[in-house]
Amino acid sequence: MASRTVHTAEALSWLAAQPRFDATQAFVTSMPDSSEVPALGFDGWRRWFIDSAAAICRQTADDGVAIFFQTDVKLDGRWVDKGFLVSLGAEAAGSHCLWHKVVCRAPAGLTTFGRPAWAHLLCFSKSLKLEKGQATPDVLPRLGEMPWARAMGVEACEAVCDFLLAHTSAKTVVDPFCGVGTMLAVANRRGLDAVGVELSAKRAAKARELVVAPPKSIKATLTFVSKG
Repeated sequence: MASRTVHTAEALSWLAAQPRFDATQAFVTSMPDSSEVPALGFDGWRRWFIDSAAAICRQTADDGVAIFFQTDVKLDGRWVDKGFLVSLGAEAAGSHCLWHKVVCRAPAGLTTFGRPAWAHLLCFSKSLKLEKGQATPDVLPRLGEMPWARAMGVEACEAVCDFLLAHTSAKTVVDPFCGVGTMLAVANRRGLDAVGVELSAKRAAKARELVVAPPKSIKATLTFVSKG
């Protein structure tokens, strides 16, 4: 049976105290928006966000992966591109982008306010590569169930697990900003161990117990072709 451990701690402090992770441990996370850390101010949050992405990528094994799920925001009439900010951090850590998917949060053609109708799903590694024949759809049509307002949708989590199981040595998913534990719960259901970190004791408690049902549709939203 897959295991789950959730630490009540500040993510970057916890991360800095760990030895460098190996390829059996994959990072999958969604970092906080500026609205969740207002004390930093926007410019401070932007620097923190880039540095956090870099710290995660530096802790990732050369042949391991770090995957980020991020939704852009509109602030003061301007677009804040979190995919770009994550990429800046990954580049600073010496990682390259293995793939960048768009996850639909709302049907195409629908006007949304504050946040776009889609989210970024980006995967970085220092040494892993994917062959051309392993290309997959760039758009995931559904986000899936969200156990809380800032959760990574269940179908997006399933897509990540599909990739990890098919193309990496990952046995454990590590989420330094795990919230109520959606990614951890899906990873466990797919047979992967899970480690989460959450600053809120209340959310950490939920993350230790969360169970999510598989998507109603068995059809995969993102299928990776295995080598060989």
